[in-house]
Amino acid sequence: MLLFQGSAEAQSQNAKPEVFRWTFINYDDSQDILIDAIQCLGVAYHFEREIEEALECMHATFDDDHGNEDVDLYTVALGFRLLRQHGYNVSCAIFNNFKDESSSFKESLIDDTSGMLSFYEATHLKVYGEDILEEALVFTTTHLESIAIHVSSPLVTQITQALERPLRKSLERLFARRYISIYQDEVSHNEALLKLAKLDFNLVQPLHKKELQEITRALDFEGKLPFAISRMVELYFWIVGVYFEPLYSVGRKIMTKVSVLLTIMDDIYDAFGTFEELVVCTKAIDKWDANCVDELPEYMQTFYHALLNLYNEIEEEMVKEGRSYRVLYAIQAMKDQARSYFNEARCLHEGKVPSMEDYVRVATVSISYTFPITISLLGMGHVVTKEAFERLFTDPKIVRAANTIFRLIDDIVSTDVRIILLTCVIISMQ
Repeated sequence: MLLFQGSAEAQSQNAKPEVFRWTFINYDDSQDILIDAIQCLGVAYHFEREIEEALECMHATFDDDHGNEDVDLYTVALGFRLLRQHGYNVSCAIFNNFKDESSSFKESLIDDTSGMLSFYEATHLKVYGEDILEEALVFTTTHLESIAIHVSSPLVTQITQALERPLRKSLERLFARRYISIYQDEVSHNEALLKLAKLDFNLVQPLHKKELQEITRALDFEGKLPFAISRMVELYFWIVGVYFEPLYSVGRKIMTKVSVLLTIMDDIYDAFGTFEELVVCTKAIDKWDANCVDELPEYMQTFYHALLNLYNEIEEEMVKEGRSYRVLYAIQAMKDQARSYFNEARCLHEGKVPSMEDYVRVATVSISYTFPITISLLGMGHVVTKEAFERLFTDPKIVRAANTIFRLIDDIVSTDVRIILLTCVIISMQ
């Protein structure tokens, strides 16, 4: 365990100025390495403004500083990845400098293990049509797999873990805990940064445990909804992947609680409720009125009570923050979700097999990213404006595309266990 004597919070506050000094004042050519370490160790949220300013300067001179053949692969790939991670549109053409006359990557790169690993991580920031990064992914993967098996290198552990799950596809908190162990074994590690990372982890982890305990006590359906599978820990773990920072404690608790009720509603519509019960349930959710509870069967009353009570709790929190308008968007998102679940259930009840086009139109709403995005924005304080909610509810192209991808992937993966339900696989086989 990573334990320290005395007040961890006070020690953490004392460590931050030293990390700041090393990274943003007395820095040299290693600033990008320190910024990367700060992010990998999970403490970047302490230096958000400073990192953005440093990367803005890096972007302004990136092509000039990295566009010649004298710069090593590690440095170019690291700079490229850092900038793309923060949304800068840097060209992948810069990697042409590492190709030979036959347009293949130079064989000499294979001996640069740290450069190959850095390049591999950078390739996961590729976008559609970037052929050079597709080639680079194959090139680096092939040789890193060989290195991991046949070569004794201090980087073997990192290589093995990166091949299993690259940084781009990792959960920040899991990666941070793993990287603390890696970073402390690096000869050139920054002692102040390592200390801050350990202290910070020991401060944030108990907060996460406390939040989960609160959520578990607040939503206890044992014996009341026997069909409800307890997924509280799984859902909270997923939401920590959305935002782990202490600042978003309220957001995590809201999002987890709503997600728990959403999974119960999904089970009701998918498996447990009769069609007639689903008609009544959908009307009740659409009316959003406590007086509707008597019209519902007993198990649905438990769910409906919990749903309205939770949203009342959310409203109280938003009123305290002066952001009560957000609750209206959250309610609308839940109503839309219920309607989409009902539309799927009606197709199944009527025995209709819709066209793929009609299926995708309905099913992308039921698995919609719009709902979790809406709920995730509730507890983000001043970071989110009313305009963000308005924009989200116009069904922007990026969200629509994400919904379609998510729907099709989920159908392909879960067809074996959802054989009685409509999926794109089943429809395409008709």
